[in-house]
Amino acid sequence: MRHVTLGAVPHVRTTRLEFGVSNRLWSRHTRSMSAANHHVLTLTCPDRPGIVAAVCAGVLDVGGNIVENQQFSDPETNTFCMRMVVDSGTDDPSKVHWAVSERLADPMADVHVRPADARPKVLVMVSKFDHCLVDLLYRWRNGLLPIDIPLIVSNHPDCQPVAGRYDIPFLHLPVTKDTKAEQEAQIQELVRTHDIDLVVLARYMQILSDDLCEFLRGRAINIHHSFLPGFKGARPYHQAHERGVKLVGATAHFVTAELDEGPIIEQDVARVSHAHTAEQLVELGQDTERLVLARAVRYWADDRVFLVGNKTVVFS
Repeated sequence: MRHVTLGAVPHVRTTRLEFGVSNRLWSRHTRSMSAANHHVLTLTCPDRPGIVAAVCAGVLDVGGNIVENQQFSDPETNTFCMRMVVDSGTDDPSKVHWAVSERLADPMADVHVRPADARPKVLVMVSKFDHCLVDLLYRWRNGLLPIDIPLIVSNHPDCQPVAGRYDIPFLHLPVTKDTKAEQEAQIQELVRTHDIDLVVLARYMQILSDDLCEFLRGRAINIHHSFLPGFKGARPYHQAHERGVKLVGATAHFVTAELDEGPIIEQDVARVSHAHTAEQLVELGQDTERLVLARAVRYWADDRVFLVGNKTVVFS
């Protein structure tokens, strides 16, 4: 069963055949196709009968074979979400997009198709703590994160040696209350110049302005040092220690103007006891943070994260 981060009981359809679509969709063109013909298709639209049949028919129109398919209907918003991997008869994703869109004939349908080997560009922002940054870079270098990292930005110089070890440009953009607007304007320009798809706040310890949050809406992920909702403000692990918590955790979520209230992508916890010191809680918490952030970035890079109102649907 796929993982869905929604409170409602999911209406999950996992059968290969729906609405009378023939087996030939999965058996036709079984010859080996090049990797260039593999595409990832994502779709959100108002739920109604016949969606899967229309998508399958469009895939068949371009000689396609469905390699993977996941779908979910959110009963609260009547939103249908689908992620499909297609082995098609064309290396042009726009042809797949056109064929599926024609079959759907729904102006409310949001269809995206990209080559399966496409790598989004990710700008990583960090302050002084480097554990999340180091973990992301390690996974990126070892091929575990299908992304490109053209630039690392920080409001402190501390992590520059880390960027240097991975031969990634590092830009130090210090910020004060008086220079915040100018610094954030530089960040926006970097996003445009480098054609950035996603900004990852890897323990970037600055609150983004409403303007920057709006500019990055739906394309910025933050890691929060708590299993939200939780202890906010300074020294969260020390606060947790003082309250005698039995769990510490981390939350990866989309950035919004409402501080730490964005749609949640991934969460995890580590069990602790009265015997743990505050410093040990910090260590356990940081381990959880790096794992949660890496999973969230990987889900996003694989087009597995769907925004549905104030929530997310995440296909694992």
